[in-house]
Amino acid sequence: MTAPTPRRALLAVALAAATAATVPGGRASAAGPGPEPMTPAPAPAPAPVPEGATGGATRKTVDNRFWYSYAHWTAGLHQGTTALGGARPGLEIKTPTGRREYADPHTGKKSTWEYAVWTSPVHASTVPATEAIASWNARTPAGTWIQTELRGTYTDGTATPWYVMGRWASGDGDIRRTSVDGQTDGKSTVWTDTLAVDAPASGLRIKDWRLRLTLYRKPGASRGPTVWLAGAMASDVPDRFGVPASTPAGGAHELKVPRYSQETHAGQYPEYDNGGEAWCSPTSSQMIIEFWGRRASATSVAWVKKEYADPQVCHAARSTYDSAYKGCGNWPFNAAYAATYRQLAGVVTRLGSLADLETLVRAGVPVITSQSFTAEELTGAGYGTAGHLMTVIGFTAAGDVIANDPNSADNTAVRRVYSRRQFENNWLRTKRHNAAGKVVSGTGGVCYLYGPIRPNPAQVLALRAVGVL
Repeated sequence: MTAPTPRRALLAVALAAATAATVPGGRASAAGPGPEPMTPAPAPAPAPVPEGATGGATRKTVDNRFWYSYAHWTAGLHQGTTALGGARPGLEIKTPTGRREYADPHTGKKSTWEYAVWTSPVHASTVPATEAIASWNARTPAGTWIQTELRGTYTDGTATPWYVMGRWASGDGDIRRTSVDGQTDGKSTVWTDTLAVDAPASGLRIKDWRLRLTLYRKPGASRGPTVWLAGAMASDVPDRFGVPASTPAGGAHELKVPRYSQETHAGQYPEYDNGGEAWCSPTSSQMIIEFWGRRASATSVAWVKKEYADPQVCHAARSTYDSAYKGCGNWPFNAAYAATYRQLAGVVTRLGSLADLETLVRAGVPVITSQSFTAEELTGAGYGTAGHLMTVIGFTAAGDVIANDPNSADNTAVRRVYSRRQFENNWLRTKRHNAAGKVVSGTGGVCYLYGPIRPNPAQVLALRAVGVL
């Protein structure tokens, strides 16, 4: 049985990696805290779209902007917030600017919170965009939470509302982590975690945008949340049913990533996305978190029934659950969960080819990819899916994909080898035909990247080569 979390009608996304040095233009760098900025290498131009696909182009299709350094946090408009220096700079509450009552729609509980607000500078996107997604890495101790909003300017000169892109806390004791439904202005709509222009064919695009972060804490508390990274990706990926084949790098390479099956948890905790059969996203996230040497503490998994295997996967599901979406597949919620682990950063991004993905894996960075396909479109999977996450851990000598596929009978069966051509097309296309022959959406190269906040030099080069840095 396939175990995807079904995605929204419009799919797309983005983001790039958090690191430590300042980079011109605001992109994240992994060079460490030295005084000299790194200049990122230009992203490679997308390959031409093959016959049968639409929107063939060599233009740039993705633009990323992140705030994460001390200099970044001192910029923008502070209303009660302050920049925090040190090894991992961030944003904190200095003096609350007011109090606000929040009625949690998922619990019915009303609580009063004091808050402070930071608004980013306006970022002029290098890609007039049809879609945008925000992302953040933060620490939210008990009694704190954050809200992330995004406001864009259209190419016709008008502006979007302040769209809520997430109300988030690492735990669920104070508020329920949630996206916000029903947000639209007639020109664009927020679909769970993705802001999308309603009619891209009209030519309307988002030309610039800014973020607004609201940090909340219980009245009178001495400390609040800390935000380490916040930003967004804007993109305009053309509609396509097919993508060109990439050339394998040659030589087998495989990372030793832990293997976890979501099916191990079938029937467990149905309050979180109907139980383990739908936990492809948090199960994949947990594999990579543990690849980087981090693991859920005994305290954090103490609530899990003792007879359940791999309790950290249950913890990951609970920690990524979106109460409005009613699932664990909210992309930035998964990335934010990864970043709750010591010295890890987590972001959502979009890559242009399987060669890009191979570059990262060969540098030691496993990648979680989001794809959809019918049973006939991925030989050896044994299922079809409207949306599924799996972890790419290597490539064979012939260039085929080695993946930890959580939709497997048990942990030992998780490792799979999939056809390079099939995998690449399923992952990178934006349009496809489902089993009934209906045209539906694909993710267009969406993936999660998790890793240490200071990647090693080879990883920096790889991230730059694929246009993430």
